[in-house]
Amino acid sequence: MSRILVVEDESAIAELISINLRHAGFEVVVAADAEQAQQEIDRVLPELVLLDWMLPGQSGLALARQWRSAARTKELPIIMLTARADEGDKVSGLDAGADDYLTKPFSTKELLARIRAVLRRKAPEALDSVVELGGLCLDPGTRRVSREGAEVKLGPTEFRLLHFLMTHPERVHSRSQLLDRVWGDHVFIEERTVDVHVKRLREALDKVQCARMVETVRGAGYRLTQQLDMLSAG
Repeated sequence: MSRILVVEDESAIAELISINLRHAGFEVVVAADAEQAQQEIDRVLPELVLLDWMLPGQSGLALARQWRSAARTKELPIIMLTARADEGDKVSGLDAGADDYLTKPFSTKELLARIRAVLRRKAPEALDSVVELGGLCLDPGTRRVSREGAEVKLGPTEFRLLHFLMTHPERVHSRSQLLDRVWGDHVFIEERTVDVHVKRLREALDKVQCARMVETVRGAGYRLTQQLDMLSAG
């Protein structure tokens, strides 16, 4: 289930968009201003942001520029929502880094079509790119994990877990965040499930001396580190 962050200060519009997106099968988080939006981005990176141009305080335009200049959010799909219909404004929005631009008022059908189009454009590169970290290589296309030619056998959940950790390295992820991003609909899954799969992942990685890359951060969650040489030497 794709998570969408809706950044909109008009609560009635935010509510209407949220209801329609949830009905279409998306998970929705709402932020009323730039500060709230940044907090949500820091907590869990969404698959896409619907960003209103006019926000209290920092504008959506400035926020889009800020996200494009940061390594973690430079590939974040952004659709700008605005009441401004001028071509110059549209160009400004796209120049700031928006992937698409929607002028209010818009139909739910058009909004969903634009969201799906942007997600389709972004998904192939994100899902199929080979990820390498600390000598460990993960290929989503062939679903293979290896280190220096030695293959690591992983179950589907461990594979998804490792893929997420490798694409978000050096960051601490809580168990609930991992449930969100790896399991998706986790209403009936206990947080302890994460510990079980992390244990299995470590056991599998141990065969290629990479188990210690998956670190437990006491009271916070888990982190994948690439400082393997330093760990091995210590």
